[in-house]
Amino acid sequence: MTDDETQTTPEAEQPVTDLAPPAKSAPMDRESAGPFDEAEANPVRPYIDLGGIKILPREGLNLRLEVEEQTKRIVAVGLDYADSTLQVQPFAAPRTSGLWQETREQIRQQVKQQGGRVEEREGPLGPELLAEVPVMAGADVASQRLARFVGVDGPRWFLRGVVGGAATSDIEAAAAVEDLFRSIVVVRGTSPMPPRDLIPLRMPGTAGTA
Repeated sequence: MTDDETQTTPEAEQPVTDLAPPAKSAPMDRESAGPFDEAEANPVRPYIDLGGIKILPREGLNLRLEVEEQTKRIVAVGLDYADSTLQVQPFAAPRTSGLWQETREQIRQQVKQQGGRVEEREGPLGPELLAEVPVMAGADVASQRLARFVGVDGPRWFLRGVVGGAATSDIEAAAAVEDLFRSIVVVRGTSPMPPRDLIPLRMPGTAGTA
């Protein structure tokens, strides 16, 4: 009887573990050091308003909007800074659980399907992925491009970033881009949105360079 009980107990507990929602992933000081929720941001700072996110201008920063060709909607914001690139996207998220854990697994599978390599490591923003992604350089020539995938779960939103260029390997460039990422303000809004939906982005009211 005792043997039967010890065999069935783990099976009875397993579904409970599987049903537990993924925890939020964010730096311990996120509320004070960013990325910020709109309610946490300094209202007098001169942000560039892009709808779902706000960007703080700084010297040497160039901003690009990435537009989906078929729908003409803005799907990402590209930031060129410190000899690096940072692509950011804000998504709606559940109030109590996070999306970064699940998103990391999806990215890992996508990179492997493309024939690339990926490793997970602990970075200044929390868990991140460092990937070598194949890029076609010519008709039959492929090269590897390094990319860092970072993410932070906030209150009812998730901010994802893809880092390229010097910040994938240079410590000073990485610190500059991480500071840029943490200065971003996410504007979730009050409208109901399904989790994982892209928070709408729009053209800025001011120039995209600083």
